[in-house]
Amino acid sequence: MSTLRLVLAQLNMTVGDIGGNSRQIEAGLEEARSLGADIVVFPEMAIIGYPAEDLLLKPDFIRTARDALDGLRPATRGLIAIIGLPYAVADAAHALYNVAAVLQDGELVNLYRKQYLPNYGVFDEQRYFQSGDASPVFRLGDVRFGLSICEDIWYPDGPHRRQALQGGAQLLINISASPYRIGYGLERERLMAKRAADNNAFLAYCNLVGGQDELLFDGHSLVCSPDGEIIARGSQFEPALIAVDLDLGQVKRLRIQDPGRRQEAGEAKSDDELIDIELTAAQKPVREPVKAFVAEPLKYEAEVYSALALGTRDYVRKNGFRNVVLGLSGGVDSSLTAAIAVEAIGPANVVGVAMPSRYSSGHGLDDAATLAHNLGIDYRVIPIDGTYQAFLDMVAEPFAGLKPDTAEENIQARIRGTLLMALSNKFGWLVLTTGNKSEVAVGYSTLYGDSAGGFSVLKDVPKMLVYELCQHVNSLGRQPVIPERVLKKAPSAELRPDQRDSDSLPEYEIVDPVMRAYIEENLTAGEIAERGFERQDIERILQLIDNSEFKRRQSPPGIKITPRAFGKDWRLPITNAYRPYG
Repeated sequence: MSTLRLVLAQLNMTVGDIGGNSRQIEAGLEEARSLGADIVVFPEMAIIGYPAEDLLLKPDFIRTARDALDGLRPATRGLIAIIGLPYAVADAAHALYNVAAVLQDGELVNLYRKQYLPNYGVFDEQRYFQSGDASPVFRLGDVRFGLSICEDIWYPDGPHRRQALQGGAQLLINISASPYRIGYGLERERLMAKRAADNNAFLAYCNLVGGQDELLFDGHSLVCSPDGEIIARGSQFEPALIAVDLDLGQVKRLRIQDPGRRQEAGEAKSDDELIDIELTAAQKPVREPVKAFVAEPLKYEAEVYSALALGTRDYVRKNGFRNVVLGLSGGVDSSLTAAIAVEAIGPANVVGVAMPSRYSSGHGLDDAATLAHNLGIDYRVIPIDGTYQAFLDMVAEPFAGLKPDTAEENIQARIRGTLLMALSNKFGWLVLTTGNKSEVAVGYSTLYGDSAGGFSVLKDVPKMLVYELCQHVNSLGRQPVIPERVLKKAPSAELRPDQRDSDSLPEYEIVDPVMRAYIEENLTAGEIAERGFERQDIERILQLIDNSEFKRRQSPPGIKITPRAFGKDWRLPITNAYRPYG
């Protein structure tokens, strides 16, 4: 077999939808067969979705996944299929493994068990799985290929190294569920290219795509040649089947010219866990060569915007909603959230509600109406001033003699939150909150007010990036969608006369880099000061971040796009007296 046809099935799975995921896999197998595939590869945990979290502690869930694998066996006629799932081994420990099942012609040939279990950031695999230790190499005619799962490939001396060096594997296959963050796809790509070149082997990387609660999977599956060139690349944020023909003779030619590798292979110690498994090469009709698809990576703003749209779409749809509702203030955050919602689920399914009070500016209402018109969404105006006055009358006695402050301001935000939740209850709409990461970090929101809702689209988007994304939205069409005035006016909650965010916070040009240094880089106040920021601004921002943990714990989930997002990434105690500053 001089040429091997490989198909990567980059699919969008739903956690727990074992039946639906299995139907997707079966359809992928059929399409791969029509493409003349020898091997078709599916992502990590394809049968159950990722991450399944404590569903993995339910024995019936694990049995159902295993039964689904058995049900897929007939669909592997004439193919080798590699499919990810959890698998319990009935030994003394009743161990559960993260496995890649290898099936051929209706038979389960082998279960590769993931060896490196990530337990950092958003990952918690050591809570559920045990590590494998076998590094099988599969023979298909004169082709040898090795198999690994996600984290395994990140270690230079992982199973792929033994498979290539000692087992002679010419093709290294990695199935993955690697979450998205900005720019991470290209970082993974560089790593895969290095692994391919270091081992003089083709490397195929098949990643999950789609949103799962806070996490997003970007696809970006790829195939690297033995010299590290990208010869196939799947689109970002879209399901796809990527077919590529591999000339295995290229591996042999490169390895002959690499004396250092030959010496290293000769000196390598034997590995008792290296398994050599022979597969039967199916007879294939004469096939026309396939031209591999190499998608162009998205540029920065387009990548982030597409990520937020997919994360919103999947959260809405996978949780059974058709429509969303959000408050429109005429500000930059609600404008961007509305635009993303339209991109995600279409204008007919988005409702924007303006809820003016006595402090709302006329231009804010005008901008909200213009935005709604430009987006083509359902727009409604529900004034709240009468309700606000009723609240003020109710608290007049207990508040007597006290100056108005945030208590009166926040009543307005809570009325708006109550209205949106009432619409949600009545019509079954999902409420989208509109706060950005900078506001979430420093607690610049009202608990049970503007933070009330079901999903927070911008929860991990810093304020200055919000402006960049708005400019991107306006660049997509012939005419700007978001009114230019929205991008120029000073941010304001409009809860008191002439209010500005900068009355309560340093400018966002300062908040964002200080927040990033503290949250994503774990720098101290002193280390941040070395970057040229005023010490008083730093300590003020850090104190606001630390004091706002109780709010963040009660906020809705949102899409992770940065290296460290609030939620799964950020795990600080609410009751916390540690303050290394001030």
